[in-house]
Amino acid sequence: MRPIILPAMLLVSLVMAGCTAKSGPEVAVSEQPSPETTGSVRLPVPVPTVDVGKGASTVARPPKELAWTGPAPEAQPFPDAIETPGLPVPSERPVALIMQTSPAIEAPPGIRARIYSRQFRDAKPINFGSYSPKKLAVHGVDVSRWQGDIDWAKLQSQGANFVYIKATDGGDHLDPMFKENWRKAKEAGLKRGAYHFFYWCRTAGEQADWFIRNVPKEAGALPPVIDVEWNSESSCSQRISRARVLEKMQVFLDKLEKHYGQRPIVYTAPDFYRDNLRGELLNYPFWLRSVAAHPSKVYPGRKWLFWQYSGSGVSHGVDGHIDLNVFNGSPGDWHNWVASRAN
Repeated sequence: MRPIILPAMLLVSLVMAGCTAKSGPEVAVSEQPSPETTGSVRLPVPVPTVDVGKGASTVARPPKELAWTGPAPEAQPFPDAIETPGLPVPSERPVALIMQTSPAIEAPPGIRARIYSRQFRDAKPINFGSYSPKKLAVHGVDVSRWQGDIDWAKLQSQGANFVYIKATDGGDHLDPMFKENWRKAKEAGLKRGAYHFFYWCRTAGEQADWFIRNVPKEAGALPPVIDVEWNSESSCSQRISRARVLEKMQVFLDKLEKHYGQRPIVYTAPDFYRDNLRGELLNYPFWLRSVAAHPSKVYPGRKWLFWQYSGSGVSHGVDGHIDLNVFNGSPGDWHNWVASRAN
């Protein structure tokens, strides 16, 4: 047995020595394919046959098998960047070019989101004449638990470029659909904000604290809204004096502005405005309910940011009726206003 074992051992040693001599920096790819895959590259890049330097091997080696198959993609170089001494080349340009667009991803800073044209219907249509909200470009909706489960992508495609979501009432009630609506509206790419229904029976400080506790402070969110109106259907149906209304509102507004870093918007209805807000809070943006006439006729002299023109809207993506709103400005005005909320 011994004479047979010795030559065999010598033969194995010579083979191993030959393998070691061929290893080195030229072996750049493992013989075993990588377990990782990528959808952006499907074929191995051919191995160049030109010399790579002094001492390079002149023997052409076959390309090694990689872990992907398919045709090699054509090169898509970015245009040459113009560099300014002392300033870094921005990274947004190549990122914006290579990212796929998706309705579930908000547009990157500096990229204007698409404006969807109004496709809503109205169960109780009103002829607004030459003051029709259809003449304005940027429409949106407001929602609460009563809209149930919402198909946000469909709702957006119908013309919902923004949404205000019911968050809180008084000092202890949270809309049970708020968290889900807040999350899903963002996933769909809608600009969204939250609103609070104000109770005149609770202190303003308690209500502000409750809203702040439940509504996240997020860059890009629309300004918070205080909904002030007379409501005989709630457990808090009392009507306090004009002076007391303004005092309580100011406390709430101040606390929210300090926390969110944005001046809140005041939403109101004709009767409440007539009793309490005519000529008041002129340095605050207003969102006006006016479902039978243009706001200029119902709220003469009042500048407004949003107009709620229907409470009987009908749209794909939501069951039942939905409130319809419009932004007071052009598409450019909208983009500029939204950009100012980004920080």
